[in-house]
Amino acid sequence: MNKSLQNKLIDKELEFSARNYHPLPVVIKKGKGVWLWDTDGNKYLDMMSAYSAVSHGHAHPELIKILQQQSESLAITSRAFYTNTLGPFLEKLTNISGLEIALPMNTGAEAVETAIKAARRWAYRTKKIEANKAEIIVVEGNFHGRTTTILSFSTDNESKEDFGPYTPGFVTVKYNSINSLKDAITDNTAALLVEPIQGEAGIIIPDSNWLPEVRKICTENNVLLILDEIQSGLGRTGRMFAFEHSSIKPDGLILGKALGGGLLPISCFLSTSEVMQWFTPGSHGSTFGGYPLAAAVGKRALEVIEEEELVENSNRQGSYFLKELKKIESPILKQIRGKGLWIGVEIDTKIINGRNMCKHLLKKGILSKETHASTIRFAPPLSIKKKEIDWAINTIKEALKEIERDQI
Repeated sequence: MNKSLQNKLIDKELEFSARNYHPLPVVIKKGKGVWLWDTDGNKYLDMMSAYSAVSHGHAHPELIKILQQQSESLAITSRAFYTNTLGPFLEKLTNISGLEIALPMNTGAEAVETAIKAARRWAYRTKKIEANKAEIIVVEGNFHGRTTTILSFSTDNESKEDFGPYTPGFVTVKYNSINSLKDAITDNTAALLVEPIQGEAGIIIPDSNWLPEVRKICTENNVLLILDEIQSGLGRTGRMFAFEHSSIKPDGLILGKALGGGLLPISCFLSTSEVMQWFTPGSHGSTFGGYPLAAAVGKRALEVIEEEELVENSNRQGSYFLKELKKIESPILKQIRGKGLWIGVEIDTKIINGRNMCKHLLKKGILSKETHASTIRFAPPLSIKKKEIDWAINTIKEALKEIERDQI
């Protein structure tokens, strides 16, 4: 029996790629807006958005246009020279975020590493913590990337097994617990690094008073509050930044994913002049960080979010999506939670696990991905329309009925 093109391509990837991912059995060839197509021409609604990297939608014409224009003009020089695109990009980013200084990188993990270095140098040079004694507080269930330093403070043992020795200098507290944070702060505490909403943990939303209390405690103890909004930022939660739901302002902000408009890896760490003054030539850098092509695309990505009112659409369509999901009656559904177009659906794994649920949705034309076996993520591009959400709701209902019929 001849193998299909999809199976041949899957076999080729399995043959030559390290097995550090476990993709669903589909080979994607094309994307446009909120839709994806496989190599057989089957159409799928993208409910993942590449973990928020495709918030604008696939192949956005304005972003493709600037990508082509800038590629033909100047793609990369390195930071050895000034360029005509970086300043305007960072000006736009600082204006939107309300923070003063930006340091551009490429991947989200790089921006997290940048934030860690910034916090430590500030701790020694401004707060005057004893050399090599600075501590950064993190929380249980965190996900900030997979570099050796970052996985050192992960509480996901599977992701860190046999990658030691681990980087010291991190203290772990409970998420959404004020007392746990208070007990952990010492004279050596430099910063708290936290996601305002935990993504990989399953779209975990803290109590409404938690982040304001955290802001107060950090201020009282001269501790930097650094928020990782790589997934939650730039409109995903129905606000430009998730911290805006709590009416607070962080001391440091980590952005990525959507900043690249679904075309390039672009990330950034933003903070105050007081913190960023300690970065001097040679103390940090990246050949591709802030390169002309990325700066041009990043600036246009921010402009498109505003021009097309993607934040407002995320809030409007996300509220509708969440409401309609909560109306569904099924023994498979245990809890539904979310903000904006970032929704986690917790399922009963005694009936079906997350991967098999995603496989079933795949057959029905919805692409999603589980986290921790029990939570299905729904995070479509922020450009999604009501009619597409209605289609998704009906399709999810059909899938649940089929699973109930076969599994219960």
